[in-house]
Amino acid sequence: MPIPTSQPRTLYDKVFDDHIVHQGEGDVLIYIDRHLVHEVTSPQAFEGLRNASRPVRRPDCTLVTVDHNIPTSLRDPKKSMLSQIHEPDSKAQLAALEENVKEFGLTYFGFGDRRQGIVHVIGPEQGFTLPGTTVVCGDSHTSTHGAFGALAFGIGTSEVEHVLATQTLMQNKSKNMRVSVEGQLPAGVTSKDIVLHIIGLIGTAGGTGTVIEFTGSAIRELSMEARMSICNMSIEGGARAGMIAPDDITFDYLRGRPLAPKAGDEWDQAEAYWRTLVADPGAKYDIEVDIRAEDIIPTVTWGTSPEDVVPINGSVPDPSTVSDPIKRAGMERSLQYMGLEANALINSVTIDKAFLGSCTNSRIEDLRAAAAVILSLPPGSTVPPNIYAMVVPGSGLIKEQAEAEGLDVVFKAAGWDWREAGCSMCLGMNPDQLKPQERCASTSNRNFEGRQGAGGRTHLMSPAMVAAAAMTGRLTDVRELTSKSSPRTENVKVTQALDYLTDPAVAPPAPAPLSKAAAAEVTPIASVNAPVVASGMPSFTVLKGIAAPLSIPNVDTDLLIPKQFLKTLKRTGLGSALFWSRRYLPGGAENPEFVLNKEPFRQSKILVSTGENFGCGSSREHAPWALNDFGIRCMIAPSFGDIFFNNSFKNGMLPIVLPQASCDILYADALSGAEIEVDLHRCVVVRPNGETISFEVDAFRRGCLLEGLDDIGKSLSASFLSLPLPLTSSRASN
Repeated sequence: MPIPTSQPRTLYDKVFDDHIVHQGEGDVLIYIDRHLVHEVTSPQAFEGLRNASRPVRRPDCTLVTVDHNIPTSLRDPKKSMLSQIHEPDSKAQLAALEENVKEFGLTYFGFGDRRQGIVHVIGPEQGFTLPGTTVVCGDSHTSTHGAFGALAFGIGTSEVEHVLATQTLMQNKSKNMRVSVEGQLPAGVTSKDIVLHIIGLIGTAGGTGTVIEFTGSAIRELSMEARMSICNMSIEGGARAGMIAPDDITFDYLRGRPLAPKAGDEWDQAEAYWRTLVADPGAKYDIEVDIRAEDIIPTVTWGTSPEDVVPINGSVPDPSTVSDPIKRAGMERSLQYMGLEANALINSVTIDKAFLGSCTNSRIEDLRAAAAVILSLPPGSTVPPNIYAMVVPGSGLIKEQAEAEGLDVVFKAAGWDWREAGCSMCLGMNPDQLKPQERCASTSNRNFEGRQGAGGRTHLMSPAMVAAAAMTGRLTDVRELTSKSSPRTENVKVTQALDYLTDPAVAPPAPAPLSKAAAAEVTPIASVNAPVVASGMPSFTVLKGIAAPLSIPNVDTDLLIPKQFLKTLKRTGLGSALFWSRRYLPGGAENPEFVLNKEPFRQSKILVSTGENFGCGSSREHAPWALNDFGIRCMIAPSFGDIFFNNSFKNGMLPIVLPQASCDILYADALSGAEIEVDLHRCVVVRPNGETISFEVDAFRRGCLLEGLDDIGKSLSASFLSLPLPLTSSRASN
């Protein structure tokens, strides 16, 4: 039930409080309304259920699709999916998903289904995402759904299994952060420019440990699709989630969608609750950032982190002007990787490819915006012959709508490749990839090293800016093209999304709401499972060993383990892939300069990083799996990416947050090759000279590590056996 309080509450406070099932001295057990599943982060979760003889607790609350591995080239609907996929590991992962869906009875938008698409596109499109709900997925960009006033965040594979088994999740309450954008946006500035500007301002660790609420007049005037783009990239600012309060724009978007409440009493009751989902006057935020909309202009990234941004009329930054040696070294490496010179004009940078797609920018409004740029040019204008440009709609339904509007004709006539729905070149897990040193103007969300292909160079920007770059062959201020003329409108029309969604014969059933009487009859969690099965997770008590020293800031999960190793059905065997791009030279030989290839650090059990934001980026649990497989069970850093931090505990590993000065001391100890001891009983790190450094760890997580008990085992243990589902989840779900 909602927590009674007279204190003013934020939007995040209200949704979180309404979903509490149990609150102990540590983590809070919350109910999960909506669960989205795809093929990459789910195989091991389903295998865990199977091994423990556990069913899916609420199959009606889970929606499954294929998106990461599926090819976006022309598909033959007369042939099977697997016959059209040539990569054996992709084929195995997709086949496993289809078998798991059948075995556990889940709703599936698979290959050949016109509703198939990127998981964070189809959820809102179908009305599966609703205000006031909790939404999770084994994908960091689940934050997208926060645009609806939902509490939506990415989870690791162990947490995917936890939600499937219990329809709950252990969570720590995050801090509140508010980013307010007030004023009128200048011409040519879009939501993508807003969020890139924000990340450039706060940094990729600026939102760590928080949920960001985006407010202000500039935010309120945005469409739902534009709001989704902003919330999508909350994770790139380090936040656990991003949220925007629902309003009439939200309700108009949802009305009539297949899985949204039906018109009449059901809709009226839902809307009445949704309208309460605004921050109370006087609600307190731990961090507040105020931005003037007038200060934002079209923005692009220059480096290998989403915080490496520059206005399109600006220059590449100069590392020599930066005093922090770690940051300066990181900038120098980024410039070397990106093949850029300091102080070069960013609008002089030429490209090889242009990518319009991803869960950030592949919706109908994104395609319209890019097409409008093309239609602003003289008739017959085409992509230069040395440029490859591709359009990948976010779902099959968006592709249908765009074709009905004539957008496909606009793109194809201008020399763009018109593709099928999928994640595509955003992370390149299918054949859509950059070649080494190819430079891409991209609407995706990450520009990490190798993100779109080994050695590929990515510049993030808005759909309109990508279109401008594709048509000119260089990073271009879109205002140079669109200010000269209005877009032509011949053979182009605007249609309504609902015209493509109405298909009740094939729509999956909406989760049934729980009345008070029904909630009282809900079978307790424990009775739908076999007796609690031991997790097999090794206990963590005292760890003593060699510590590997690392001085890289923003160590992202793509760096920890690149995408080619995500196509596994196992949790093990990934140790050799750890830090792949740094440990191995292009020919495959070991890089003798990398720390883990040196003695005694080949035997490291601990890793000490002086750089903040360790493990930022993706939700892939493969990152801690790889560290664990290598032999590293404890990571020490000034700060961690939230999802990586959580994933580590799920695998019996201990991430320790220490002040920068303490990390610097332990780094020096590690560099000497001496052993360090981590004592979880006493919560201290013992230096080689016997001195100790204390650390803090959540009591619940500490208990789980000491006992060797995973979250599912804890959730199904005696203290939770008789708990019914929370009544508030049904109200939020309606």
